[in-house]
Amino acid sequence: MTDNDHAVRTEAFFSLHHGLPRQSPGSDATTRRLLEYAGPLPERPRVLDLGCGPGRAALLLAAETGAEVTAVDLHQPFLDELRAAAEARGLGDRVRTVRADMGDLRGPGFPDGSFDLVWAEGSAYLVGFDTALRDWKRLLAPGGSLVVTECVWTTGAPTAEARAFWERETTMRPVAGNTAAAVAAGYHVLGTLVQPDTDWDAYYLPLAERVAAADASAPGMAWALAATREELAMRREHGAEYGYAGYALRPADPRWPVRPETAADTAAVHAVNAAAFPTPDEAALVDALRADPEAWLPGLSMVATDGPGGTVAAYALLTRCRVGGSPALALAPVSTAPEHQRRGAGQAAVRAALDAARLRGESLVLVLGHPGYYPRFGFVPASRYGIRPGFDVPDEAMMALVLDTAAPVPRGTIVYPAAFGV
Repeated sequence: MTDNDHAVRTEAFFSLHHGLPRQSPGSDATTRRLLEYAGPLPERPRVLDLGCGPGRAALLLAAETGAEVTAVDLHQPFLDELRAAAEARGLGDRVRTVRADMGDLRGPGFPDGSFDLVWAEGSAYLVGFDTALRDWKRLLAPGGSLVVTECVWTTGAPTAEARAFWERETTMRPVAGNTAAAVAAGYHVLGTLVQPDTDWDAYYLPLAERVAAADASAPGMAWALAATREELAMRREHGAEYGYAGYALRPADPRWPVRPETAADTAAVHAVNAAAFPTPDEAALVDALRADPEAWLPGLSMVATDGPGGTVAAYALLTRCRVGGSPALALAPVSTAPEHQRRGAGQAAVRAALDAARLRGESLVLVLGHPGYYPRFGFVPASRYGIRPGFDVPDEAMMALVLDTAAPVPRGTIVYPAAFGV
């Protein structure tokens, strides 16, 4: 195929998609959910929308967060469509369109640390998930977040037909595989979401109508129609094997390296817990949990150190508990040495523990703690899920975090390890 043939086919493909409500599986509800995972934003956040297409997400982000959105795409007609829509909605001063290659953002408009939120719905596959994580991290300001959606396997044994189709386009993993890649790339995972089938319908149903009405005689259109029909048929026949998933990520704080506790840390962990609380009870609790094989889960006892190879500055522990007979995790204690408090060390330890839990395939974490602190990690009142402790506490203090949104959330009473004494 010549370069001219490729250009003709590409233009036909884009023309088939012009004016459609979406260019990939998605919905406004999914955009809002991922935005919630990304956490609080500054008053007028700087947002970079990569592979924006005609800008459905860019317009929502500008309207609902007050953001200044830089929307990047290589296809000028999409950018023109976005520009017209932004002006029509009174958002012209908040949306800036840039024709650029999202795989090569080295120009003066993309300096390091220049965005509070980098967004890529349905576009990261064009550069590759791992490349996106590596290359876009530098664009984030301190505390900034990256939101990416990516096609994933939803079965452990995809058919040869599904593999053959998708491996022509991208390298697919299950949700957990991308989660592990994000953690390995130096991110904490703020939340993941397997998108519902209705997100696919929002993309494919209008596209199928467009295919049925298209003129196959236009240059390159016969190829574009054949490729699109093949994709639609793949979804009909093998849609249970794959899906789209969203990831909200934040680079780890380099000031506080995190790692699992080792045997050499036992005394230091005890000292941090003893110093962080007014009584020695929490330090004794950790020692008792460590001795309980039913409660202790290797790799879920995390320390944050004051620099590489430094001393233990903060600690977070997850142990096995149960809800209505189903396994869950209890987050307790969380402690920071007094000299390091209110500097992010405790948050680093908690996020590392939650990342480790995701990588183990855990689905639910519970914490009894300050309602002004734990919601930053995504915790909400456990009562929303029908989960309650076996003792009286304020409703807002007993919180739950669902790590796997595709798994059913158990209901019932929390049963803690015996060391908790409740």
